[in-house]
Amino acid sequence: MLMTVLSFLVTIGVLVVIHEYGHYRAALACDVKVLRFSVGFGHVLWRRQRGETEFVISALPLGGYVKMLDEREGPVAPAERDRAFNRKPLRQRAFVVAAGPLANLLLAVLLYAGVNWSGVEELRPWLAQPRAGSLAADAGLQSGDEIVSLEMLQAGVSNSDASQHEVRSMTDLQWLFIQAALAGQDVRLQVASRAEAQGPVTERRSLVLQLSRIPAAEVDGRLLDRVGLNGPYAEPLIAEVLPGGPAAKAGLRAGDRVVSINGVPPADAGQLRQIIRGSQLDGAARQVSLVVERAGQTMPVNLMPVMTEVKGQRVPRIEAALGSMPATVEVRYGLVEGLTKAASKTWDVSVMSLSMLGKMLIGEASLQNLSGPLTIADYAGRSAEMGWVYYVGFLALVSVSLGVLNLLPLPVLDGGHLMYYLFEGVTGRPVSDIWLERLQRGGVAIMLAMMSLALYNDLARLLGAH
Repeated sequence: MLMTVLSFLVTIGVLVVIHEYGHYRAALACDVKVLRFSVGFGHVLWRRQRGETEFVISALPLGGYVKMLDEREGPVAPAERDRAFNRKPLRQRAFVVAAGPLANLLLAVLLYAGVNWSGVEELRPWLAQPRAGSLAADAGLQSGDEIVSLEMLQAGVSNSDASQHEVRSMTDLQWLFIQAALAGQDVRLQVASRAEAQGPVTERRSLVLQLSRIPAAEVDGRLLDRVGLNGPYAEPLIAEVLPGGPAAKAGLRAGDRVVSINGVPPADAGQLRQIIRGSQLDGAARQVSLVVERAGQTMPVNLMPVMTEVKGQRVPRIEAALGSMPATVEVRYGLVEGLTKAASKTWDVSVMSLSMLGKMLIGEASLQNLSGPLTIADYAGRSAEMGWVYYVGFLALVSVSLGVLNLLPLPVLDGGHLMYYLFEGVTGRPVSDIWLERLQRGGVAIMLAMMSLALYNDLARLLGAH
């Protein structure tokens, strides 16, 4: 809990400071007088005056603001009117407003580049046996297949013009699948089959996975599971035996390799789990017959699973951890490639975020994809526990989201002010005060609705309803 709270505060603190610093530096560049730079809202906990600007930290850490000299907010001395924000040319006001979101996007590029340069251990895209009847199984994917590259196929576009991407990890695979599914595109996979992680390639083939059959409303972080992929390949081993459980009573030991289960040789640990979970009839567990290999010798083992409640369902369990550690790969890039991929990733995440928001608005994507502070805090804590590289990657993702969110044309956001300036640039006159007030009220109502929905989704996830 302490790690989660600290990671969340650092996340919000860094992103808010960078966002407001963008506004602050742009204001100084345009010779706008900055009165206050605040991290947080409400009661001031700490303050320091530096030159003509007061820097403060306030009690509510969910945001911040830069207060500039402005005749619309109070009287301005005649000698300082040329430094008031409202007196600046339209292009300068737009630059000051846009600088906050742009600072978040630039931060994301630098953070992603840092991850690319440092390298990160990722799960290798070496697949377990897909679920029977799933899209992955229908495409012909099998246990031991490793995805080498992926092409996004579009109607009316020849294969030579299709976009091809190298797949270096399961993270790459999931990201590319999400992009293709949101666009309603199928993908062509280049697959290499291996019997062992470091073994030779036994077969190469090309497969088409029909991601266009997945409705956009079902595209989320569980997409790989919806496609039918049960995660990375893991050997069908007994990794750990829990004391007093069916596996321990039957004499199974850590390191035993399951050669067959109910007469079926399991392709991997995922298929082994599926067969055990299917060993029931009318809600009662059925006996499981194993043949295991230990120290070069095979032996039969019969055991009776126990019914255990998992995520609201009663399923058979043998009380043992199954599967070897999945194979991993270090994903690292050079100086130039790491920076260009970081810029590309920031752009792709921005476009996908806008696309997802648009699809949620018209009902083509689930509103469950909207997350709030509780989910951010949860993932901040989890990524921090995994290591600083993972936390930096998470920070980059949230920074992109904050930048994109603030560019939305809602009156209470930076994008809303840019919308006002666009109107002023086209018509030659600013938005009237009465319309500013109406739009502001509408913007506040929309933001409150979004925040309420995001908080509801957060609570639903934490309580297991989603």
